[in-house]
Order: sequence, then structure tokens, then C-alpha cells
Amino acid sequence: MSDDATSTTIQDASPGAALGRRSFLALSGAAVAVAAGASGALATGRPAALPAHRPGHPHPGRAAERAAVAFLQHATDAYPTVNTGPRLAQSYADELGLFSTAFVYDNALAILALLADGRRSALATARVLGDGLVYAQEHDPAHDDGRLRQGYNVGPYTFYDGSPQPNGFVQPDGTANIGWQFGFLGTAVGDMAWPGIALVQLYGRTRERRYRDAAVRIGEWITTNTWSTRPLGGFSFGVNGATEPVPNGSTEHNVDCVAFFTMLRTVTGDRRWTKAAAHARAFVDGMWSRADGWFWTGTNDGVEINRSPVPLDPATWSWLALRERRYAPALDWATRALAVQDDAAAATSQLPDGERLSGVTFSTASLTSTAQYNGITVHPQGVWLEGTGQLATSLADRGSHHDRMRAAALLAQVRHAQDVLGEGQHLGGAAATGGVVAASSLLDTGFGFGYFQVQHVGATSWFLFASTRTNPMRWGGLH
Repeated sequence: MSDDATSTTIQDASPGAALGRRSFLALSGAAVAVAAGASGALATGRPAALPAHRPGHPHPGRAAERAAVAFLQHATDAYPTVNTGPRLAQSYADELGLFSTAFVYDNALAILALLADGRRSALATARVLGDGLVYAQEHDPAHDDGRLRQGYNVGPYTFYDGSPQPNGFVQPDGTANIGWQFGFLGTAVGDMAWPGIALVQLYGRTRERRYRDAAVRIGEWITTNTWSTRPLGGFSFGVNGATEPVPNGSTEHNVDCVAFFTMLRTVTGDRRWTKAAAHARAFVDGMWSRADGWFWTGTNDGVEINRSPVPLDPATWSWLALRERRYAPALDWATRALAVQDDAAAATSQLPDGERLSGVTFSTASLTSTAQYNGITVHPQGVWLEGTGQLATSLADRGSHHDRMRAAALLAQVRHAQDVLGEGQHLGGAAATGGVVAASSLLDTGFGFGYFQVQHVGATSWFLFASTRTNPMRWGGLH
């Protein structure tokens, strides 16, 4: 997700782990057990490199991109009878058990991926999702301060307790259908910065000022509510559903803010965004461990650095947002230290018989975890496909010959996963195809939640960034 958490049923979680961008379930007090991901299609063989392109035949990469875009469009249009105007995309296939939950992070990625695709139909869907974010901001049932919630409901369902949830994204009273059933009511800095980035990029493509204005309101909410004056500075985590401040600070969030505020400075000319970007940047710089070649995850209290576990996201996103050679070793560290290979022969693998898939995992804690979700033991060699797409995108953007080769190899793995995993899954009850699953097998992040083998808007979007060789975190990076 992402900004979303996929489960709260966990044992053996690391005590005292820092809050990650995706930890709001715990903050909101939700106690929901969600279903494990459905198994993928039964297939055999090993993932192979991209086949040679034959003249007169569609390039396999282009076909995979179009299938991924179609999945994003299906997720957007999953509930056509109740969503006829602005709306958001359902984040995960129905099989995850979060019903019609639409996380704003995933929707931001979908907008950016659709812009990267560039076709007229993709741009039309990006506008619909951009309008959905603007609508959510302007029609919150309790606040008019520019915030977005972590997640929304976009279609009807019956909750686990038997209570019907009959509405789509827009409630009968005109308010946005916030995700209170699962406790997705908080507002995190990362959950704001990514929609801000998406809206700025959408403004750049359309020149429609409502997108820029909504992005400015997001920036104002972040700087007003989360500007930290504690020793480590930067921007704190955000607020929970009761608007109580959360003091944690995330390296990943602050990287997001550097990218977002830099874009706002470009499109508005307002110097306050330069100051805001510098404030976030100082936090990021302070999290760099030159000796190790990685970024620490952040802080629990704004005073002390939290040094465990070490996640992937700051390594990949720091390159995409900053593109500074002194931080380039983080990509090499991630490529080496977080590498995994999921083999169907392993006892805890959920791959179909005969399959093997390579990529990277979420964090250093993922490699040794023995956690269980809904009674299923995680697989330490499970491939985090969203993160594998992130790494492929970052390496392609860095752009050396060796980087491009590594990016192509990772991309081939994600494309293979798109082909063989997630068959038989659904969006709004209708069969879903073309999406990339969140993980090859159930994995633990080390931050209190896991990823399942379920088709995911976020993972699919990062696949598209890698495949189109675009950088969503830079102005003009979507070509």
C-alpha cells in the first residue's frame, strides 16, 4: 500500500518498532482480520528475460503495460451504478477482505501511472481520480482544512459484523464516504504528499487550476499541522482519526515532502515552499548513514533516531526525489541486502508449483520474520512486488549501463508475476485481470502489517513507472 496497511492480525511483531507510513490501523484502533490472498494461477516454468521483439508483433512490454492500465481503469470503475462522477479506485482485489477501500496513496500512484501511459483514455481516468481527490478534500464530513483521510469506501458491501454499507464514494448527504469501518480515518504526511504530487503533475498535464489549488491546500495542511520543532526537525507523522498529533517522523514521508514542495515552488513561484522543502530535506539528510550506505527509518519521538528495521522505500525514493550521487549507494545497498528469491519448493512459499520469482523485500526485518497473519506464517523470501517496481524505476532513472540491465531484469520478474499470479481475483465482484499482486507470498514488513498475493493498484502503478521509464517524483519526470 503504499500508505495502506493490509492486516492487523500479527504475532511476533518487533516490539517498539517505529511507525511506518502504513501503520494507521494500529493508530486508529481497528481490529480487523482480513483474508489471506488467494493463490495465483497454476503455472509452471521459470521466469525468463524478455523475449526478443519480432517485427509485426506487439512488444510484450507494451502488452503488459496496456493490461496494467486496464486494471487501473477497472479499479476506478468497479462500481458503475453508484459512482457516476468523481470517484477513487479500489486499492486491492476483493480477495484481500478490505472490500471497496480506496487508499489515497494508491490513487495518487494510479493518477501518475496513467499520466505516464499518456494515452487519451488513460488521461481521462487520471482526471476522474484527480476529481475524486479534490472531492474528498472539499467534502469531508467533519473538516474543511485541506486534509485527506487515509482511505475511503467506494462501493457497497456488507461488513464482517453483518452491517450493510450501501453507498459508493459519495454519501447521500454529499460527503465523501470515509473509511471508518476499518479505522482509516487518520491523515499522514505521506498520504498527503503523494496526492499532492499527483495533483501537481495532473495540473501540469491539463493546466486546470483546481488541481493546483487542491495541491496547495494539501501543502498548507502539512506545514500547518506537522512542522516539527523537535531536535530532528522535519515533518512529523500526522494525526490520528481524532486529530491527535502523532510525534513519529518518517524518512520516507520527508522525502515525499521534498519532492512535493519542490514541485509546488515550481508551479506557484511561492518561496514558502522552498523553505518547507528545506525543512524536510534537513530531516532526510540527518537520517543518512554514510558508513552503512542506507537511510534510517526515522524517529519515534523527534529526538532519537530509530535504527531498526531498515526499509527499502527511503533508498528508492530518495534517488527519485533528490537524484544526488552521495545517496546513490542506498540503491546498491537495497539491491544487495534486500534481495530475495521466492521458490515454490519452500515450505512457506505461496507460489504455484514450479514457480520461482526474484526481487526485493520490504525491510531488513522481513528477511528473518516468523510472524503470522490470520494463522499463516510469512515467507521470509517473499518478493515485495511494489518495492521491486520501485527499485527498477530508480535504477532505470539513475541510468548507468549496469543499472539499466538490473532494472530490466527486475522488470522482467514483475512482468512474469503479472502473468502468473492473481488469477481468479475480482474488483467489485467482477473478474480482474492485468494487475500486479502486492507480494509473491505473504511477507511481513517489520512495521506491524503484511503484504499478500492480491492484485494491487500500488504495485501495478510502480510496474508502469518502471516499464515506461518515468520518474513520478520529479517535475517533468512523466515525459
